Parts: sequence; structure tokens; C-alpha cells
Amino acid sequence: MNRKTFVQSSLTLLAAAGMPAAMVNAGVTGTDNKGIIPPYLKPGDMIGITAPAGFIMREGILPAATLMQQWGFKVRLGYTIGKRDFTFGGTDAERREDLQKMLDDPEIKAIMCARGGYGSVRIVDELNWDRFKARPKWIIGFSDITVLHAHINRNFGIASIHSKMCNSFPDIWETADPLQKDTIESIRRALTGEKMSYTAEAFNKLNRPGTAMAPLVGGNLKTIETLAGSASDINTYGRILFVEDTGEYLYSIDRMFWNLKRTGKLSGLAGLIVGGMKIKQDPLDEQFGKNIYDIVLEKVKAYNYPVCFDFPVGHQINNYALRCGVEHRLSVTADGATLTSI
Repeated sequence: MNRKTFVQSSLTLLAAAGMPAAMVNAGVTGTDNKGIIPPYLKPGDMIGITAPAGFIMREGILPAATLMQQWGFKVRLGYTIGKRDFTFGGTDAERREDLQKMLDDPEIKAIMCARGGYGSVRIVDELNWDRFKARPKWIIGFSDITVLHAHINRNFGIASIHSKMCNSFPDIWETADPLQKDTIESIRRALTGEKMSYTAEAFNKLNRPGTAMAPLVGGNLKTIETLAGSASDINTYGRILFVEDTGEYLYSIDRMFWNLKRTGKLSGLAGLIVGGMKIKQDPLDEQFGKNIYDIVLEKVKAYNYPVCFDFPVGHQINNYALRCGVEHRLSVTADGATLTSI
């Protein structure tokens, strides 16, 4: 697959936008404990791509759109793809309207957010979720899209997919790194309802052993902190919480975990998963003196649930798709840590 193929595929994408998608059962499954599971996708179903946060040019989404077509899905591009208003994928009004149309469109069975960055919080309160609640569909993305995951799970109990987005798909699939390809394929597996199971690459002696079976919630740690006290405040009670972040100083990570503790988000957990944490180097005259493990273990020492470090989720190549709101089993033993969807 090369750039010429991608450009040619754009014509196919535009044609597909006008074609009817195959209808699937619009019912939902699951219990109060597991939440509401949107229908899993089947060949011929439509995936919409929109930019609710940062901007992305049309060329930037072609590798993702082409591959999703090869998976057997139709693809519809939102009109925010290719738009730019400074750092955003269009104005607040344009991004809100584009996402709203996809939430309301019964042909679209899943919505892939093109990229993260910043901007979802600027539009989330203005969205009308009535049709989405009546006909749930998968929302896909991570980083800034944590706003949507948290809001949807908190208010509607509907599952969503925390995963890479269009800007993380390789330009040339055939020569891509095998790990990168596997993480992208995990999106397809999550969308089609396959059982998901992941193991931390190496056992960390600071992991805290134990087993938990509960719905999974989480996302970007800084974003979760900023949602505290709002209508999108994440509900962690009785859940397995996963967190990740990038480009933060250690003192800032410490402050975020104090926020989780002081707002009660750590006290009622079933389990805690710490994913990738790309730490910004402290200035030499302001070294914090604690590492990420010290920071986390200090905040959870009063609780006895399992804790796993170095999990393959976050701003890194090994960022696997996770179904938020779906029940999982977390097992942390002397041999390692494994998370499996139920």
C-alpha cells in the first residue's frame, strides 16, 4: 500500500459516504454491572470519522480509512476532516455539529475520533445525547477523547473504545512495525466483539498481587483530573481504573494522584492499572525525588486491591484497544499481570 493507493482510495471513501450501510440489530446487551454494550460491528457497517479536538488534514486519515475499508467496513468522513481553526479541527460550532450528526445518524455504527490534542471539553456540554442513548454506538479514541469516554460512562453507562486514532495508523501497512500493526488490529477486534486479553510485557516486582472482576474505566490522567466535579466526572467506584499520561513532570503526576485520592476515586476501586507514563525531565534545581512507582504506591497503601504497572496502554506504540465500561478480569500474580474482557 502506498500514497498513490491512499489518494485513489479517497475517491472510494467519498463514494461510500453516499451508500447505505447494512443495518444491524440496534438493540443493546449487558446488565447494570456490565453497562450497555453497543452492537458489535459486522461487514458492511459504517464507521464515521470526525475531529472533535485537534485538526487533521484529509491526507492524514487516508491510511486509517483505507485499512478500515479493507476490514470490511464502510467509511464516512465528517466535514471537520481537513478543517482547521488554529489548533482545533474547525470552530467549536463546526466540531460540535459534525459529531452531533454522527451521534444521530442511524447508519453510523461507530465513530472514530481522528486525533486527540485538545478541544472535546469545549463541546461536550452542548451535545444532545438522546438519539445516542436510544441507539448506542461505539466511540473510539484516547488522550483528549477521555472526556467523551468519561462523560458517556458516567451519564449513560454505555461502553466505548479507548484506542489509537487515525493519526497513529502507519502510512504503509506492509512495512509497519509488527507491534504497531497488532495494536491497530486490536481496534478491529474490539469493534467486532472478540475476546480481548493483554499481559504486561514484563513482571514488575512493585506490582501488588490480587484479582479483580469489574467494569473497566479510565484514560488520560490529566484529563481525568480536569473533569473532577463536572458533569463528566469519571465514576470509579467498584471499577478497574486504568490511567496513562505523557509529557508531565513527576510533581505534576503526584498532584494528579493526590486529586484521585482526595476526590475518593482511589478508595472504592476494584483494581488499578498504570499504563505508559512518559515523564518530562525535572529541572535540576527542582528534582522531585520520587518516581512513578513511589507516587502511586503512596496513594494506594491504605487499600488492598491489585495494582499493575507498565501496562500496554498510553501515548506509546504498545497502546492496545480497551473496551471501557465492559467487565474485565484483572489478575496480578508473581508471574505477571493479565487483563481479560469477560
